[in-house]
Amino acid sequence: MPENIQSIAVLAAEDALLINHLHGGFPLDERPFATVGAQLGWSEERVIERLHQLLARGVLTRFGPLFQIERAGGQFVLAAIAVPEERFDVVNTVVNSFPEVAHNYRRTHRLNMWFVVAAETPALAQTAIARIEEAVGLPVYAFPKEEEYFVELRLPAQASQGAPHGLD
Repeated sequence: MPENIQSIAVLAAEDALLINHLHGGFPLDERPFATVGAQLGWSEERVIERLHQLLARGVLTRFGPLFQIERAGGQFVLAAIAVPEERFDVVNTVVNSFPEVAHNYRRTHRLNMWFVVAAETPALAQTAIARIEEAVGLPVYAFPKEEEYFVELRLPAQASQGAPHGLD
């Protein structure tokens, strides 16, 4: 087994069914979890509870809409820092303390810390990047989105025969 794989979550069949059902679509109505439940033959409470459990176990890291922030005047900026290894944990804590930082990932590259800055305006995004740079004492390399592409990749959580993905 590769050393970078810590553990693999085995999904219950009902969790895989729920994930597959929700992937790429969520009803926009007054009681969407009740609608999903009706589609699956479940109660609204069961849908909500399963989602809470998937989030609590870390199987899902987020459940919510994706917005095109630029349409509302905001900006997402991919940013990177070359962090000396001995300072990585401290810099990571500082970067993550900024409310504008949406994601932060370690990479095996000279630029070993990559994160996303999300702000209500491009000016606020640049201000946040400058504040991060000042707080950590390292240059922050900003890579604002130049063009958006939509690539819909769906990896089923459940194989067509009903076995959880990877167990068939």
